[in-house]
Amino acid sequence: MKPKLIVWGASGHAMVVADIIKQSGDYELIGFLDDINPNPINNRMSGLPVFEGRNCLEDLRRRGIDHIILGFGNCEARLKLAKWSLEQGFSLATAIHPRATVAEGVTVGPGTVIAAGAVVNPRAVIGDNVIVNTCASVDHECIIGEGVHICPGVHLAGRVSVGKATWVGIGATVVDGVRIGAGVMIGAGAVVVTDIPDGMLAYGVPAKVIKRL
Repeated sequence: MKPKLIVWGASGHAMVVADIIKQSGDYELIGFLDDINPNPINNRMSGLPVFEGRNCLEDLRRRGIDHIILGFGNCEARLKLAKWSLEQGFSLATAIHPRATVAEGVTVGPGTVIAAGAVVNPRAVIGDNVIVNTCASVDHECIIGEGVHICPGVHLAGRVSVGKATWVGIGATVVDGVRIGAGVMIGAGAVVVTDIPDGMLAYGVPAKVIKRL
């Protein structure tokens, strides 16, 4: 029997994660958890139930649902709730779309989501609870820290490193060997050609540090 899984989140990204789970066929998807809206408008999404609030997780564990995957984009929140889920005895699922390309030997941490059309090339290391979103590419020898969100259409050249809980905005490009720190936000469409220190907002072509977050 396949492990039973719930997606924590009930937004658009949660639907994307659910589709990956269904297409990969590695888990039995039970439903979604909405921990934001006290009275959800819809109690079903993608044909599955939406459970209200984290208090229901204890009952779900008793029903044999022992895997969770986080279906929302906020980097810090994913790390916080991943830690909480592990403390409650859940295991973190990993979801890789069957039409993603992940090179042999790539390390992919638990809780990570790799979406359709994404490419991860040889000797890359993808940390825990990372999102490599639709049609993003992570080239050879990149190191992606835990909780990072590589948004749709991002292209990381070889040997790029991205620190913990950093957001790389949609369509950004990062040249070879650049180091992006932890807790950074890279704006949409940016072209990053120099290192970015921890905790900064940077955007533009070429990307420049705008302010400390």
